[in-house]
Amino acid sequence: MIRIFTSFIFLLHFVSFSQDHIALNPEERAYLFHIVKKSPILDQTIGRYFEYYGPKVSFANGDMNFDSVEMVIINQPEMLMIRHQEIAKSTKGIIAEASNKMAIWELNKMLLAKRVKDVDFQKYQPKYDKFEGFLLQKLPSKCLEETGAKPNSRMDNVLNPGLSLDDKIAQLSSFRGMTRTDELLALKAINFAVNTYVEERALEIYKALGGEATVFRNVLTAAGDGSITSGLLDEREKDEKGRWNKGLPKAIGFFPYNLKLSTPVKKKEEPKVVSENYSITDFFTVGNNRATNLHFDVWGYNSDKQTTVVIEKNGKSYHLFGSGETRFLSPDSSFSKGQTFQSIINELEFEKIAAITEKIEGKRGYDYQIEDYGKKRDDTELKIEKAEKAYSDLGYSPITTSSKASRKTKKKKKIALKAGAGADTYKRTPTTNANKKEKKKLENSVVGLYERYDWYKLKIKELEQEKIDAIDLRARYQLKLDGYKRLMGHRWMTYKEKDGLYTFEDSTTFDMFTQEFQFQASDKKDQFEVKLIAIPFSALSDEADEVMLHTSLIDSKPNYNARLQIAFNDEFKSDAWDISKSIIHSDDSVAVLQFFESLLDKEKDFSVVARGEGIGIWNGAQTVKNSEAAELSAYPALGKMDSTFQRLRFSELLVHLERDIVIEVNSFTDPVKSGVEIKNSKILDLKNQYNWTSNDVLSAYRTASILLKFKDEINLLAGKYLNREDAKIVIDKFNRTLAKAKVSIGPASVKLGDFGI
Repeated sequence: MIRIFTSFIFLLHFVSFSQDHIALNPEERAYLFHIVKKSPILDQTIGRYFEYYGPKVSFANGDMNFDSVEMVIINQPEMLMIRHQEIAKSTKGIIAEASNKMAIWELNKMLLAKRVKDVDFQKYQPKYDKFEGFLLQKLPSKCLEETGAKPNSRMDNVLNPGLSLDDKIAQLSSFRGMTRTDELLALKAINFAVNTYVEERALEIYKALGGEATVFRNVLTAAGDGSITSGLLDEREKDEKGRWNKGLPKAIGFFPYNLKLSTPVKKKEEPKVVSENYSITDFFTVGNNRATNLHFDVWGYNSDKQTTVVIEKNGKSYHLFGSGETRFLSPDSSFSKGQTFQSIINELEFEKIAAITEKIEGKRGYDYQIEDYGKKRDDTELKIEKAEKAYSDLGYSPITTSSKASRKTKKKKKIALKAGAGADTYKRTPTTNANKKEKKKLENSVVGLYERYDWYKLKIKELEQEKIDAIDLRARYQLKLDGYKRLMGHRWMTYKEKDGLYTFEDSTTFDMFTQEFQFQASDKKDQFEVKLIAIPFSALSDEADEVMLHTSLIDSKPNYNARLQIAFNDEFKSDAWDISKSIIHSDDSVAVLQFFESLLDKEKDFSVVARGEGIGIWNGAQTVKNSEAAELSAYPALGKMDSTFQRLRFSELLVHLERDIVIEVNSFTDPVKSGVEIKNSKILDLKNQYNWTSNDVLSAYRTASILLKFKDEINLLAGKYLNREDAKIVIDKFNRTLAKAKVSIGPASVKLGDFGI
């Protein structure tokens, strides 16, 4: 398709080639071209609107040397044309991403020039003064010069975006008299200054590129423990194939963490500035019946830990996960290697907490053992009572005497006889029985039972303490788990996917190809959160590798990114539908070209959506169908040209090319009763059958007239600007689809050919 574009741009009698008028100097334009071409998502979406006519300077391997191309553009600005009018029709988040990278690049170069005392710093002075003003609003006094009017010169080093958070803290700690609180305030001041400056500058660049917005937020955030990672060392981004891209802004150190002072574990331990493993940014939807567009751009990507972003609104959670090979997000949580946040949650819940619960409540757990030892203790106590009673009873037993020798005496006598002693050695003596043996045995038994009883008591006490410790540990784990689950949300929104477009159950959408998340248009402003989550090294670890995220929020009218947008603002005569002048103009040239290219793509479906909407109503952003309208007999005091009525007499033709090709035409009228004369019997029969008003029929005729006029002009332009073979394909495909088109009027529809225009 490139050959069509190349030939098309030289047809000067159709295409206007007036040089773009965006307010960027040659150096800025050159670098903007660089970052667009080196960022795959930008190149694929808006790259064709940057037309470079200079020499191709390449490396030995054939890749373009953009550093050299930059110098060509800076010295010869006419070598680059930027079609801001076409860029303006692109996804708003894409324009915002380019603007953000441009603003970061500029801030980085500005701070570098200040840090190394570059002689060229003077050209940055006005912008630096603005940045410094933001910094001074929050910077603690320990970081200021003695006069208090300027930051301490040592702050230049702290502002180096190549430093990790830990390094910045180390730099600040060397300032005289700095407390931990001062360090925290200084870092928060830097975060405020960077985000405020980049947001304001990004908006300026966004508008210079043709972007439109009444609400514009540009936020940089980071999550993780703040130590050096491969992302910080490389300061590069990945392309769509997972390869590292060089030549992009070195700015990961600009992304602010959610900071706090740690709680000391030991008495003499000092608190330290630490970062959270997550960041939460508050936003509001734009309301005013405009869509809310969020765009995400991941930096500092870690291919071994799955980037996780959660958007939560009114209790509903929308999840976006990093791919295992690219930095792109999608609701698909598949991750072939490494750790995911859900795996951390599962490990904590189903392994760590489950194991402790089993130790407490399981078949052989603490509860079982405590109960078992308790029974043995009680049994032992009972045995002690019985043994003590038996011993006591022996104390009251009578002492008896027997004339018979005891066994012991008999044994001694026998031994003496064997030794040769006389038989008279042992005389018969009486034997006394005082129950000593039984008492001794019972006494030993009682002592042993008491020892066993004490051991059972000690064991139960140990087990109860272990149980208390286990319950406390489980509670701490559960608290961590509850925090993790709160971050992920409890009501996960389901979705359906088609060609990379994810549609959630409430019609919220996410486009994988543009990284655009969109809340549908609403008249209300709802608060919502965007959460960036860093993945811990393990379920119990407080350490986590960094991840950085750029988020933009911009409002938009519905269908703002239709590639061809033709508006008919009160251009029809009263009760008429004829169109006498051309509807396609030279400003639409690139859009028409892309329409032709899409029609030549056999993989793309092509359809027409045409509506006669009848009476319209202004919803604050655009004219829409008024389903409860009552027709008026005459115009109010200001007459027909009353602007509140004039804006309702509106028609539009939109051509969507994002995935499939869709031509959309809508026509509206004001509420004053139409006197249109309909002679077509078929239309009259349908009007009576479906109780259509004259305004319904008039709007349908205008839609049909626009489609047929568009057909004539497209057929003419295709034959004029395409070769014969391609023109035939385009014209045949277009005409076949249009021949089957219908114009809907409420629940019914009319074939385009039945209007008889």
